[in-house]
Amino acid sequence: MDKLYIDSGIGRNRQSGFTLVEIMIVVAIVAILASIALPAYTEHVRKGHRAAAQSEMMDIVNRQQQFFLANRAYAESLDELGYALPEEVDARYGASIVADNDATPPNFTITFTAEGAQVDDGDLSLDSEGVKTPEEKW
Repeated sequence: MDKLYIDSGIGRNRQSGFTLVEIMIVVAIVAILASIALPAYTEHVRKGHRAAAQSEMMDIVNRQQQFFLANRAYAESLDELGYALPEEVDARYGASIVADNDATPPNFTITFTAEGAQVDDGDLSLDSEGVKTPEEKW
């Protein structure tokens, strides 16, 4: 014959949930992870913006070469090239072209000056000889 046990529940006072200490430990762990991840994420975003600017600079160089073939001189501005920077690049960099058409051979330098949050990354330049500065950013 099987015995029947009846649980009366007397002596039990269990509540479910988290203690304050457990919540504080979780918050501390999340804060530590965020303090490590946020700078890495910010740097990743900055590099992405830099890559977009570099791509635009290479496009401008190609347009300069085409302009030179057609006009026997380099353009001295983006407007003269009939080119406008995409909004995502224009918001982070100011672009300028310095052309020396009197030199032998004629040459130019494209400079992108960092603005806003991109300032920490620094400026970029590329010339008609293909020299890219600063080297560590390319």
